[in-house]
Amino acid sequence: QVQLVESGGGLVQAGGSLRLSCAASGRTFSTYAMGWFRQAPGKEREFVAAISRGGTSTYYADSVEGRFTISRDNAKNTVILQMNSLEPEDTAVYYCVAAAKSTRRILGEEVDYWGQGTQVTVSS
Repeated sequence: QVQLVESGGGLVQAGGSLRLSCAASGRTFSTYAMGWFRQAPGKEREFVAAISRGGTSTYYADSVEGRFTISRDNAKNTVILQMNSLEPEDTAVYYCVAAAKSTRRILGEEVDYWGQGTQVTVSS
């Protein structure tokens, strides 16, 4: 069992930055690929970013490529989403996710665990 707790959301002006953190419980953090999804009001949930178990491979949605960076610290059971140059269209609830073994499963939305979500609001 893995529990995921997000933090770092909030209100920011367009062009600003936020840093989301996800703290994971359990001793097997390094065996999970990690990622982030988001869901805006009235819209479907969408993939944002993913990172491999060792942190050597990362994947991004086209809409955030070049602006967001995902990273992880396996010693601290933490995954980070650094969000720069934020746009009003980035407003959503952001969810941390974990999938055993492969980032390919996250890309296919085959997620084993979800966090409770953290709100990000970008004002224009």
